[in-house]
Amino acid sequence: MSSKKAHQELLKKYAEAVVKVGLNIREGQRLIITYSVSRGVSFHAAPFVREVAKAAYAAGARYVDVIWGDEEMLRLRAENAPRDSFTEYPSWQINGIMNMIENGDALLSIACINPDLLNGLDTEFIGGMQKVHLQNYSPISMAVSRNAINWCVVASSHPEWAQKIFPELTPAKAEEKLWDAIFETTRSTQPDPVAAWQEHIQNLKKRSKYLQDKNYSALQYKAPGTDLTLGLPRGHKWISAQALAENGVVFTANMPTEETFTLPDRHRAEGVVAATFPLSYGGSLIEDFSLTFENGRIVKVHAKKNEAILQKLVDTDEGSSRLGEVALVPASSPIAKRGHLFYSTLFDENASCHIAIGRAYRFTLIGGEELTEEEFVSAGGNTSLNHVDFMIGSPQMDIDGIKEDGTREPVMRQGEWAFDT
Repeated sequence: MSSKKAHQELLKKYAEAVVKVGLNIREGQRLIITYSVSRGVSFHAAPFVREVAKAAYAAGARYVDVIWGDEEMLRLRAENAPRDSFTEYPSWQINGIMNMIENGDALLSIACINPDLLNGLDTEFIGGMQKVHLQNYSPISMAVSRNAINWCVVASSHPEWAQKIFPELTPAKAEEKLWDAIFETTRSTQPDPVAAWQEHIQNLKKRSKYLQDKNYSALQYKAPGTDLTLGLPRGHKWISAQALAENGVVFTANMPTEETFTLPDRHRAEGVVAATFPLSYGGSLIEDFSLTFENGRIVKVHAKKNEAILQKLVDTDEGSSRLGEVALVPASSPIAKRGHLFYSTLFDENASCHIAIGRAYRFTLIGGEELTEEEFVSAGGNTSLNHVDFMIGSPQMDIDGIKEDGTREPVMRQGEWAFDT
């Protein structure tokens, strides 16, 4: 089989897994495909988007549509548009996506990006532009955070992204290698990717059940540069892979996924945590950074590169100075074993334990979807325009589970699970 034909076959298998496992499209559903309203889906992803559309129609989708975007337009705007024009936003796109969500349809986000797109631009200005996006996009973000519909985030290769990961290769070889990485980590190279995903999901669920049964009151992390204790609210739910949407569809929100996660108590974070991977945020890379917490709040940030952007992220709103997710991933995960950064949270978070600045997912608290915002916050949940994961795990990390009576049990040792299921 020619390499071109083999690639097309893998692209088809990948798309089918996304539709059948990620979205689990139901007959009669509509599907909207985008990245975010401010960027849309890059044209580089077009061959993959078309395979997804074919697979969705084969699964019974009634209608599939795409919001396309040219990311260079974002940089052109940042460089050339009038400085007083950046509150302008395509609300018609927000309204279109919300119409799909209110109808119980499905949402697929395809990340196909240049992680250095906005490098070199004024950080204060970029932070402001990102805040305008978050404010306008919040109705969609809130609907996703409570699993209003079946949604999924996946990736497609991009020339600049591939060169960032594999700078020693020619552009063509780098992109080919990135596609290989995407196919392998999403189990698309397996003889039956859907069956492989079903087995993987069951294994992740066993980890979640163990942690749920333990019902720890807090977790303590220790590693070079890290000594952090995170409280867990009463009623927290450990989740992995699959979730049940309000429209009745069981779906898998991220492909790949290797994590088991819940929400921390927004009021109970103490200590310092060092990031172990760079963070790609808003078109810029934040590198070698750490955060210091007191009473749940981030009181100090430090970064060797793009500290101002990190501070702008934390200052977005009150909830951006607190945490909304805690996720456990063994250091030997398939993505970690690849031995390179992806410069993409979708992948790098599945190579490492991570936490998230900002909004908590309502479904990670028992009954959280039914609570008012005030009730959710009172129960320990966090609300924010942001939800930004960053990686903190390593083969040097130990994690203890702390019970209500103060007794401790090992959860992870040297980056690996300290219990069997």
